[in-house]
Amino acid sequence: MKIISIIGAWAAGLMTAATILENSQNTDFHIHIFEKNPNPGKKVIISGGWRCNLTTGITDKKELLSRYTRGSEFIKTALGKFSPKKCREWFEAHWVRLKCEVDNRVFPVSDNGKDVVWVFEKIFEKYPDHITLHFSEWVENIKSNEKWYQVHTKNGVLESDVIAITTGGNAYSHTGSTGDGYAFARSLGHIVTPLGPSLSSFLTEEEWIKACSGIALAKAKIVFDVNGEKISLSGPLLFTHFGISGPLTFRVSSHLAFETITWEYTKMIKIAPIAEMWFEDWEKFLKNEFASHPKKTIINILTSLLSRRFAENILSEYLQNLEGIFVWSIGRNEREKLSHLLGDGFSITLKERRPGDEFVTAGWISTKEINDESMESKIKKNLYFAGEILDVDGVTGGFSLQICWSSGYVAGKDITSKI
Repeated sequence: MKIISIIGAWAAGLMTAATILENSQNTDFHIHIFEKNPNPGKKVIISGGWRCNLTTGITDKKELLSRYTRGSEFIKTALGKFSPKKCREWFEAHWVRLKCEVDNRVFPVSDNGKDVVWVFEKIFEKYPDHITLHFSEWVENIKSNEKWYQVHTKNGVLESDVIAITTGGNAYSHTGSTGDGYAFARSLGHIVTPLGPSLSSFLTEEEWIKACSGIALAKAKIVFDVNGEKISLSGPLLFTHFGISGPLTFRVSSHLAFETITWEYTKMIKIAPIAEMWFEDWEKFLKNEFASHPKKTIINILTSLLSRRFAENILSEYLQNLEGIFVWSIGRNEREKLSHLLGDGFSITLKERRPGDEFVTAGWISTKEINDESMESKIKKNLYFAGEILDVDGVTGGFSLQICWSSGYVAGKDITSKI
C-alpha cells in the first residue's frame, strides 16, 4: 500500500488530497493529512473578510500572469492545467454556487468561507477508507532516506512513500500559519529564499492622512520606486486611522516586500486620487470649471470629483491660501500647483508595515528546485511542495488562493499517476 502524507490542511493540501481521491483508480493507497489546528482550512475561511475570495474572474492569460509579483513564469504551467475558469467549474460541480463581483473577485454566493472548506470535508467523508485526518497533531520533523519518509509527531512516527508539504507561509500566525515548512524544506535539502511580508497595510507619518480615515478612493494611483525602477499602480485605496490600506495598498506592499520600511528607514510614495487624471487632465478640468463657475469656491469645484473632507484636508495641508477662495481670484500659478498635486500625486511617507496585517509571505522554496509540471522536488523523489510555501505570490483579489488550488491540483494529479 502507498502511504501519502500531506503536511498542512490549507488550501493547497486540501486540493492535493481531493485530487488524489477523485482521480485514483487504485484502491491500494492511504492519505494522511497532518494539521496543527482542530479543523481544516482556517486561513481559507477568513480570506476576503471571512467571505473567501477563492479565485478571480480574469481569464486572459497575460492579464492573469501580470497579477503575480514573483514566480509568474513558474506558476504559468499550473495555471494552464487548472485555470481560474476550471477552478470555478470545479467548485460549482462540488455544490458551491459562486459569484463574480465587478472587480473580478470570486466568492461563494453565500458569502461564507466555510462553504469552500465544506467541499473538501464532504469529499473526505466519501472516501473514509483512503484518508485519515490528524487534526491538532503538530509535525515535529520529517526524516528521509532513499526509500521512505518518516513523519514525526507527538503521537509517533508514520513511514510514508510520498510527502506533500503544503504548510503555507508565516503570515496571520494566529491561524497556525507559523512557517513550519521552512525547517522541513531545509532538512530535506531545499533552499529557502529570502522572506518578506506581502499584502500589508502601512502606517504613515502624515497626520492629515489619518484625518481622512474612512475615506475610500474608488481608483487611485500610487507611484513609487523599486531598485531605481518607477512603478505606477492603480486601484481602490482606503485611508485609515493609522495610514493607508485597501487593495491598491496591498498591491504596492507586494512590490515592496523586500524593502526595509521602519521609522528609521521610511519610504516615500506619491498618491493621486483619480488614476486616469494626470496634470494635463486636472488643468483642463479646472480651467473649464473656473471659467464656467467663477463665483464658486475651490472646495465646491473639487467636490464634484472628490469627497469634501478629502478636498478640505488636501487644501489645508498643501494650499492653505486657497481655502474659502472664489476661483475667479485664483491665478495660473496656484491653479497649476493644485493640478500637479492632484495629477502627479502628493508625497506620503510610509514608516512601518502594520504589524500582523500581512496575509501572504513573499519568498519561500526556490522554484528552481521544483518541477513546474508536477510540483515534485528536483532534489528528492516523491517530495512535493504546493501553495504559499512556493516562491510565488500574487496581489490581492483571489490570486494567491488560485496558486494553492492550481499547484495542489497539479501535485495531486502527479501523485495519482504514481499510485
